[in-house]
Amino acid sequence: MTDTKPGLYIHVPFCREKCLYCDFYSALYSETLADSYISVILNELQGLNQRFSSIYIGGGTPSILNLDLLDKLLSGLKKFITPGMEFTIEANPESVDSEKLKLFLDKGVNRISMGVQSFDDKKLKLLGRIHDAKGAMDAIELSKKSGFGNISIDMIFGSSGEDLKAWQLELEKAAGCAARHISCYSLSYEKGTPLFRMREKNRIVALDDDVLAEMYGYTMSYLPSKGFDHYEVSNFSKPGFECAHNLNYWDNLPYIGLGPSAVSYIDGTRSENVRDVEEYIDRYVKGVSLITYSENLSGIRMARETSAVKIRTRQGIDYDWFKNKTGFDFEDTLEKGILDELSKDALLEYKIDELTREKRGIMLTEKGFLFSDTVSSAFL
Repeated sequence: MTDTKPGLYIHVPFCREKCLYCDFYSALYSETLADSYISVILNELQGLNQRFSSIYIGGGTPSILNLDLLDKLLSGLKKFITPGMEFTIEANPESVDSEKLKLFLDKGVNRISMGVQSFDDKKLKLLGRIHDAKGAMDAIELSKKSGFGNISIDMIFGSSGEDLKAWQLELEKAAGCAARHISCYSLSYEKGTPLFRMREKNRIVALDDDVLAEMYGYTMSYLPSKGFDHYEVSNFSKPGFECAHNLNYWDNLPYIGLGPSAVSYIDGTRSENVRDVEEYIDRYVKGVSLITYSENLSGIRMARETSAVKIRTRQGIDYDWFKNKTGFDFEDTLEKGILDELSKDALLEYKIDELTREKRGIMLTEKGFLFSDTVSSAFL
């Protein structure tokens, strides 16, 4: 085991309904199935003895669990909580109430991530969300009133028929609410989702790339003007409210994932669990491995993956940091001419030492943030 404390992720795969755009693994909520599943997770937690850098309960919809199951799950995590640790739980507006919020806080959760996605009722319906805009704002305010000082919200832009003005109005509401962290994602049409099929049948029309770029460009200027630091491609936060758990991912540090479809990355080995909650339970009961895929990464592969995720952050890649972490000189991990090509396209800029004028790192330009996937792919 590496000396670096891993992050801990727990997947709660249950949802009341599947959103039309979502391709994450989830299952329709059944209290009986959820009870069996949480029992398995608690048994797994009992077998873990190491310390963690952060805890993140995601989904699915963790807040869909009843109060008793939430109490059991959070109580099982008590031994891992250390002073100052970030402990996040995801929640949806329609499944949180004052009792659950109080329980979260009493059990050590100090950060809540609310699946808002939009403050526009028509757009929420198009996305297949089951809450409305008022419910989203009420849930945020209730979280604040209950005692949460670290509230994050997810937002989606680029839905069919949306324009820049509509997105501007949503961002005003997002920046004006109690959230201290805002994640903004461009809507993607993932193969196999209902939204993808609707687009294929011309029932909806995807927005042009130039409209999406305009929306994202506005986001990059507007949220910082309201005090939110743009610290990663899709993430904005008030100072000190960056997501520590995600920073762990972007530094390519280790993490352990529990639950169906959850991924772990320890000592250069990446593994993924079976993607079905009932099979997950069955395998655990029978003592069969929960892992369906595993790969050992070479040193150069780990180095390249580190660069591909780290470049997504505002600070970019510091050459000394990269060498210390991976053992490789950054430019030696790339195909010849890649940096010059990306710089020529104004996607990257060098970090220059003010005294020596030497190159000490690389970072995305404003244009580069628009094409971050292109840059990351080039680094791999």
